[in-house]
Amino acid sequence: MSESSAEAVAAVASATGAAAAGNWRRATGIAGAAIGVVAAGAAAGVAIERLTVGRGMRKKARLALDSTGPYGSLRGTPGKAYADDGTELYYEVDDVDPVAVPALGPRRRRLFGRKAPAPVTVVFSHGYCLNQDSWHFQRAALRGVVRTVHWDQRSHGRSGRGARQVHDGVPVDIEQLGRDLKAVIDAAVPTGPIVLVGHSMGGMTVMALADQYPELIRDRVVATAFVGTSSGKLGEVNFGLPVAGVNAVRRVLPGVLKALGQQAALVEKGRRATADLFAGIIKRYSFASRDVDPAIARFAERMIEGTPIDVVAEFYPAFNDHDKTEALALFTDMPVLVLAGIGDLVTPSEHSEAIADLLPDAELVLVPDAGHLVMLEHPEVVTDRLADLLTRAGAVPAGATVGGYGSTSSTAQPG
Repeated sequence: MSESSAEAVAAVASATGAAAAGNWRRATGIAGAAIGVVAAGAAAGVAIERLTVGRGMRKKARLALDSTGPYGSLRGTPGKAYADDGTELYYEVDDVDPVAVPALGPRRRRLFGRKAPAPVTVVFSHGYCLNQDSWHFQRAALRGVVRTVHWDQRSHGRSGRGARQVHDGVPVDIEQLGRDLKAVIDAAVPTGPIVLVGHSMGGMTVMALADQYPELIRDRVVATAFVGTSSGKLGEVNFGLPVAGVNAVRRVLPGVLKALGQQAALVEKGRRATADLFAGIIKRYSFASRDVDPAIARFAERMIEGTPIDVVAEFYPAFNDHDKTEALALFTDMPVLVLAGIGDLVTPSEHSEAIADLLPDAELVLVPDAGHLVMLEHPEVVTDRLADLLTRAGAVPAGATVGGYGSTSSTAQPG
């Protein structure tokens, strides 16, 4: 990355901050500087390249990708659970299709190889600034052959804003997310064995569930998958930035996010105005492959864009306090998958290795040329390893053959 490119991106970010008025100008100026550090260190080349293309053309391209991409279009039977503070939590259930199961081909039978499976439900928990649709490929592959539950974490997707956060100003913590997952399980999976799958913040949510409800883990959970997540020490992550840049961001970011969250309407306008710059940053921190399908990149961008800035600010401090290392002991007596992208800059693969070190019988899979959104970037790998996990748990008679939605080809059509 050239110095001039870095300066150009920093200037764009600073200009965004300077657009605000009144007593908020200082906060947004700090925000512009912090964003400038991140942008300069992580996405300058992508951002500058985008600046050479006409804004109208870029807008048309985004609209075209939004209208033609099939990703995130799968829907199930809707349901609602209620957290201990009254927050409405939205989930969807995909039930087993009795017609599909007898017609399974040899590959599917070989993947799971059991004629009389246990009636397992797989519960998927998504990450920070995403929603349940981030599991699109895995959902499509398992659809009809195993019961699945996909839910939106509080203040994300179709779930309601956190009641304690809105009305009482109580900060979000990972423990609350664990209790939210318990509420969803109580509503959507009141009985029977469970497989827990969590990505990033979703994996932390699973750990918090275990920490607070160890009897549930011992009595009902038969397998677990931790994808691109961490059991603690997130305050040490450098996000691929030089030390000076990381230290600067860490010093100012919590206060900046709080200030931005208090001016959500104004920030959202600026966010839309600088969509091209931030699309580059989102891509940099989501994927490691250079040839990611543009429709997939846009799909991820749309999910992240859909998370309001005040929600982004609300959740961020919880990660520095997250430490669920001791809770991992509850997963030692079951099949466990620990999977991460080697190029993950958000929850580096070393964090997954640390989890696997504490769970010596777990399968550790490190995916080359993969970033934080590994389940979208290399869905066939994630789906295949989930299928194997379900095999080891004796869960279902049919597997996740990887094709159509199991590929990142932009020509994939709904099945």
